[in-house]
Amino acid sequence: MALFLKIDPGKLDEEKLAEAVRILLEGGVAAFPTETFYGLGADARNEAAVEKIFRIKGRDFRNPIALIVADDREVGPLVEEIPATAKILMQTFWPGPLTLIFRAAPSVSSRLTGGTGKIGIRISSHPVARFLAAALSGPLTATSANLSGGPECSSADAVIRTLGDLPDAVIDGGPTPGGVGSTILDVTVSPPRILREGAIPGGLIRNVLKEDGRRPLGSPWF
Repeated sequence: MALFLKIDPGKLDEEKLAEAVRILLEGGVAAFPTETFYGLGADARNEAAVEKIFRIKGRDFRNPIALIVADDREVGPLVEEIPATAKILMQTFWPGPLTLIFRAAPSVSSRLTGGTGKIGIRISSHPVARFLAAALSGPLTATSANLSGGPECSSADAVIRTLGDLPDAVIDGGPTPGGVGSTILDVTVSPPRILREGAIPGGLIRNVLKEDGRRPLGSPWF
């Protein structure tokens, strides 16, 4: 049976969350709230744990899995380079629902990149997600806590109804905003390209890049 932890995001119970961190460090999988939907977290450095997420979701191994890190200092070891445009966007929108796609460092597992050689990363603005990433001292997977192709979950109850006891732990941090997921922006190309417009509007990103003198975004919206 999955460990169920009720957490107040406004007043984190670190003793309770330490149980979830222990499970993650031992190769387990935990559902946790983010600023958009609930995610499925595993220690991204543990290939067996990452593969467990694919099995839980029924996900195709060719589909990449994005990561959450605790701060921008953790991005460098995961990527080949951080383009100047990415630095501006990180400073402006992180923590928050903007996933940036970088060229992955050779050390990053192909299970995470889906064989694309690219990796999606963000810093979450949700206190629980950031705590887990910080406690791991490494990247946390951030794929949605649902069955592949199914609707995302914006409550712990929905996660349990959907996935049952497949996760090792479920962290109930209350309802999440839902609606849309994070905006996904590929910064490996110039100009950067929106792959999915989500919680951060493409127009807002475009305005930030224009103010900084960068070229307009290359996407279907612009």
